[in-house]
Order: sequence, then C-alpha cells, then structure tokens
Amino acid sequence: MRRPRPFRPAIAILAAAGLVGSLSASAGAADSPSAGNVTGRAEPGVEATCSLTETGWEATSRAETGRTELFEAYGNSGVGWTGGDSTYSVELDRGRTLWLFSDTFLGPVDDDLTRPADTPFLNNSFIEQRGDSLRTITGGTADEPESLVPPDKPDTWNWLGAGMATPRSLDVMFLEFEKFGPGMWDFGWSANKLVRFDPRTYAVRDVVPMPSESGVQWASWIERVGPHTYIYGVDDQGATKYMHLARVTGRDLADAWEYWTGDGWSSEETDSAPIMDGVANEYSVTRFRDGYLLVTQDTHELFSSTIAGYVGCSPWGPFTSATTLHDMPEVGGNIITYNAHEHPGQRRGDRLLITYNVNSLDSDDLYDDVTIYRPRFVEVELVPAAG
Repeated sequence: MRRPRPFRPAIAILAAAGLVGSLSASAGAADSPSAGNVTGRAEPGVEATCSLTETGWEATSRAETGRTELFEAYGNSGVGWTGGDSTYSVELDRGRTLWLFSDTFLGPVDDDLTRPADTPFLNNSFIEQRGDSLRTITGGTADEPESLVPPDKPDTWNWLGAGMATPRSLDVMFLEFEKFGPGMWDFGWSANKLVRFDPRTYAVRDVVPMPSESGVQWASWIERVGPHTYIYGVDDQGATKYMHLARVTGRDLADAWEYWTGDGWSSEETDSAPIMDGVANEYSVTRFRDGYLLVTQDTHELFSSTIAGYVGCSPWGPFTSATTLHDMPEVGGNIITYNAHEHPGQRRGDRLLITYNVNSLDSDDLYDDVTIYRPRFVEVELVPAAG
C-alpha cells in the first residue's frame, strides 16, 4: 500500500535507544535497581559451573560477505524487501531459513539507489531464504501489501521479536505499540502477543495474548534447553534496560509461564526479577561450549558502537563480561546502530553469525540511500585467549 513518508523508522531507533518508554513502564520501575549490574543466583539445589566464566576470551570479526552481498543485491533490485530492522532468523525444514523483520521498506528502487517518496512501508515482514534465493513474504496482496500482522485497533502497530519452529507451527513473539497522544513521540509498548503462523504458507493461524502485567517486553530471545523453552525479555526503563527471564515446560509458548525471581521460579509474572542491566531491547542468549553466551549491544552508553559478549553457566546467569565482539563502524552523525544478536542456526564451530541494525535519525536519509536501513552481517570468531 502506498503511503506518505513514514516517521516510524526514527521511532524504532528511539525505542531501541530507550528514549521512549512503554505505556506500563512504571509497572516494574519500583522494583528495578537504580544502577549497577544485577545478577541472579543459581537455581536452588543446582550449582551451575562451567569453564566459560573461568576462561579469558578474544574475538576477531569481519563482514560476512556471503549474506551481505546476497541481501544487498536483492534489496537493490527493488523486487520486494529493500530494507528493515530486527533481523531475527528461524531455521525451517526443506533447507529454508526465515529472516524476520519489523519495520520494512518494499520496492521499487530508483537507478541511483534512492527510494520514491511513496515507497510501501510495513511494520513486519519475512524473507524466506533457500540457498541463494530470497523471497519476500507480506500480508495483503501484491498490489496492496500489508504487514503480516496488521494492527487490530487504531493507532497501534506490531513489531516482531524472536521466533521458533515447532513440529506444527512457526511461533513468533510480537510487541504491540500504541499512540497515547497527538505528539510524534507520544507512544509506547502496550502488550505482548504470540502469533502462530503456518510454517509452509506463513498465513497467520492464531494470535494469543501473552503475559504483559509486569511491563516486561517478552520478545528479546527464545532458547530451548532440556525440558524447557526460555523466553527472554527487557524491562525498558528508558536510559537503563534490564534482562528478565521466563520459561515454559515443553515447546508451547501458550502454556503456563514461570518467572525467574533471582533465587527460583514463580508462577506470578510480577515476581520476575532483573538479571542484569545494559542489554538492548533485542539480544541473544545461546548455548556455547559448556555454558551460555549473551550477545548484546552495550546500552550503558547511548547509541553505543560496541557489541558485547558475556558468558554464564546457566540460562539465568550470572553473566560476566567476556570481550567486545565487534565495533560497529557505521556509528556517527545521523547514523546509529542497534539490536545486535546471534543466529545460532548459522554457527560454525566457534564462528558466530551476528547481525545488527543500521538506521538514521533523519528519515530523509533512508530515501536518499536505500543501503542504510539494512542489517549488517558479521562473522565473529570467539576463542580462548592465548596464554
């Protein structure tokens, strides 16, 4: 659908940077620490130990040219997706990788790599990858494309988070945002929801309300470990963001949730305790060697260029700083970066695939140069430090 130039890419930046909050941000504020690094303790009766936290780590990084060139050529062609953010991925059967995007520009693209002012703009979309072939998936029709998950009431929109494949469906966590006033920045997060898609056609099967009482945005990451599926979230208090953790038994995210309290698990969402600060709205916690690796932009500094790696011995930490994984070179002037995380399905030994988003504080830049508003693909080799 054709529409005027959107301001929402700039909103996404400010939301990622913590310059706008949630409609229920005060829900967890009183219980959140005012400063410092808050860490959880080991689960009662379980002494989590691993070699990761006792090891020094060093990282080398470089642009991952294969996907960089693939997405660049596809985006410049103007046949579908030409840019977006979030950039989660899910491995599906039949050799498919599904790339999940929030705010999305579609084609066409002009010969000088600018965007027409009436470029279609959506709040969520997918790209299906089969080998070197990419295909854009949206809602609506070819002539009138719409977001895969459109708003269900006025003045709202849906940004997606992490997803997972189950034997019967593709499950993706979504965040609903809502305008509460006439000003450009009068908006905030309002609710979490689970959207189930058909894993073959990508049609929406069901939209399920998810826990939202605590003010935690439960969409940052999903990790399957043993009998549980862990759901990571962020309590976005503006300048400071806190990691939170919930879990379900099995794979069904609509089953009963339990919440990490700092020394155990509770069925009450408002008992959820912060694990640490300094994470971004999107991050990853994945199994790595004999422990867990946290990948996040360092949000202790506004618009930081640092992608930080932390290690821990359990899904709930505590996480200790390991090393800087990558310094994002695009930061400067109007250009900022945000929401880095790993794609564990693309890991090769100790070589990680990490993406981060690039955007501009001036939305006009995104029309003047289509190459700005796209993920950057980085290969990081993380190994024990010599000596």
